[in-house]
Amino acid sequence: MSQQPRSWACPVVKDESDRITLAHGEGRRATRLLIRDGIVPPLDNPLLRALGDATSLPRVDGPIVMTTDSFVISPLFFPGGDIGSLAVNGTVNDLAVAGARPRWISLAMIIEEGLPSETLSHVVRSVAEAARTAGVEVVTGDTKVVPRGAADKLFINTTGIGELVTPAPPGPSAIQADDELIVSGPIGQHGVAVMAVRDELGLDPVPESDCAALVEAVAALRAGDVPIRAMRDATRGGVAAVLHEWAEDCQLTLSVDEPSLPISPEVRGTCELLGIDPIHMANEGTMLVAVERGWGAAAVEVLRSEPVASGATLIGRAVDRQLVPVLIRRENGREFPLDEPTGAILPRIC
Repeated sequence: MSQQPRSWACPVVKDESDRITLAHGEGRRATRLLIRDGIVPPLDNPLLRALGDATSLPRVDGPIVMTTDSFVISPLFFPGGDIGSLAVNGTVNDLAVAGARPRWISLAMIIEEGLPSETLSHVVRSVAEAARTAGVEVVTGDTKVVPRGAADKLFINTTGIGELVTPAPPGPSAIQADDELIVSGPIGQHGVAVMAVRDELGLDPVPESDCAALVEAVAALRAGDVPIRAMRDATRGGVAAVLHEWAEDCQLTLSVDEPSLPISPEVRGTCELLGIDPIHMANEGTMLVAVERGWGAAAVEVLRSEPVASGATLIGRAVDRQLVPVLIRRENGREFPLDEPTGAILPRIC
């Protein structure tokens, strides 16, 4: 495999003594210095600066939306991102597709004893950069250190809070026959990027994850008055998992045209080599959108105006209920049932 680019390689440890110890999790001087000098500066904002046990948030005018998530990805660093950017983007995307404008997140880290301090610093800087890009503030957090072997380097938990922007999408149960289905960009990028590094596949170039915030893409749909039925970021289980969840909720059959699926050459080639269908692979900056009949082309045009969704494509539609919940029209023009994911192709993908 070619040498890892510095943008996603794990930072080199220059001094073996410069590692996280159990003392950093005991709540005393080492903890205080780690938080004060290593974690807070990149994330600094007025709400975080007080460093209290809780944060008082400004009043908002309407309903709020809250989500929580945990991130245990292995490896911590991958082409296109790391566990820090993944934690922020995964959290704000859950808020955005629920119809909220993301505002604040918490950051809790479970650190394995012995983790290089520079690795932790790299992740925190990545959290800060992703938060700035997404327009959210990290306003509270927590750190715990566990003995060697009790965790795998670093786990992150987040809670996100956003303001609901009305009218919010009614959700998949509102999908009707002839509504159109759109994917916001190339699928399978995250799953293949992580697999390529974890399993040392030797791909050149190495595919990059689509890890990114979808906030601006959702805002563009809203500004364009696109009548949205449902939105979902297609993470674990990929687009196939979302299609099956939606088909169950709306009691229709969702039909997808395989030749229309946006798939990069490197993802297509890797999946063909390994016998994997890209529609089952995880994404971290790609969403599925259902819009009212006749609005598909307009929604694609709106999405393509945003860099994060420049590859948006109309991929199918809802039809009256058939024998199976999801159909896929293959390259040969024949329709086949699309199986629901029943196991993890790649565990610890987020």
